[in-house]
Amino acid sequence: MMASMAFLAMLGLSVALVAGFLGTLHPAFDSFAHFRIHLAVLMALVALPLLATSFRLQAGVALILAVAAFASTLSTLPRLWPVQAAREAARDNEVVYRLLQMNLRFNNPTPKKVLSLIGRTNPDVITLDEVSAMWATELGYIKSAYPYRILCDYPNGVFGVALLSRRPFAAGTAPHCEPRGAMATATVDFSGIGVDVAAIHLSWPWPKEQYWQIGELTKTLSSLGETAIMAGDCNAAPWSAAVRRVASLGGLTVMPSAGPSWIHRTLPDFMRRYAGLPIDQVFSKGGVTILSSTRLEDTGSDHLPVLVEFSLKRDKPADEDSTATVSLVGPGKQG
Repeated sequence: MMASMAFLAMLGLSVALVAGFLGTLHPAFDSFAHFRIHLAVLMALVALPLLATSFRLQAGVALILAVAAFASTLSTLPRLWPVQAAREAARDNEVVYRLLQMNLRFNNPTPKKVLSLIGRTNPDVITLDEVSAMWATELGYIKSAYPYRILCDYPNGVFGVALLSRRPFAAGTAPHCEPRGAMATATVDFSGIGVDVAAIHLSWPWPKEQYWQIGELTKTLSSLGETAIMAGDCNAAPWSAAVRRVASLGGLTVMPSAGPSWIHRTLPDFMRRYAGLPIDQVFSKGGVTILSSTRLEDTGSDHLPVLVEFSLKRDKPADEDSTATVSLVGPGKQG
């Protein structure tokens, strides 16, 4: 009886696991893909005892499937060693820039932790999700440090996005909000190089509106310049059809994940870091070279902040004096 129940559980897990590979056929299948690692590990744990029963052949096939499914995620998981690009940048003394990605959580009870983290990490640009009215006020306290900014309202007043920069926006350009507030874009001047920087926040997967929302963002994604970096809470794993679709529409490459960054807020932080979902993504293209990504400490949100270091390809050495120190007078809130 126990072996039969375990076999049925293994069969159900295998169906869900296989469905996740069919996400391009229908977004309902893609909803299973986000839990691919969890499903693969659970199926392997159920299959192992069945190797000693009459279901040994089915268990062996299930183990092979579990290993193959897990292997399909390896290229998107954190590296155990520094990327070659990071070593080359250090050797060539390239200028290293920082982007901080955070889902703030609309009702975060500890906003001062967020502001303290920004002050300590001193990123060049910041991409933010779940920017509610409360956060519009809190972010005003760092306006002198990050005067170049755009805040985009979402229809429900909760899921807005924002982009803050201590470097000026490129001359002759203006920041832009996608009509429903799911994306903010601006061309930032990095010592003479204009880089399109974008913040994105996608809805939950099917049966929620994620699939249709990506379609609505087609024009905004495809309009990103030749050199761009985009970060945000995609509510989708990096190996999912949803993230691959976003990358394809923007001509972008998905950065290897910094690791699990979200879990339900009632669960402890250590579970988020080891059993959570890696749904905060960073994309880039053109002259942007991603050097490293790191998850930072908890700041009161159900997401962990992600700090990304990157460099830019340029024909001549950067003149950091021209943009390293920003003016205290910026464009203020827009959107």
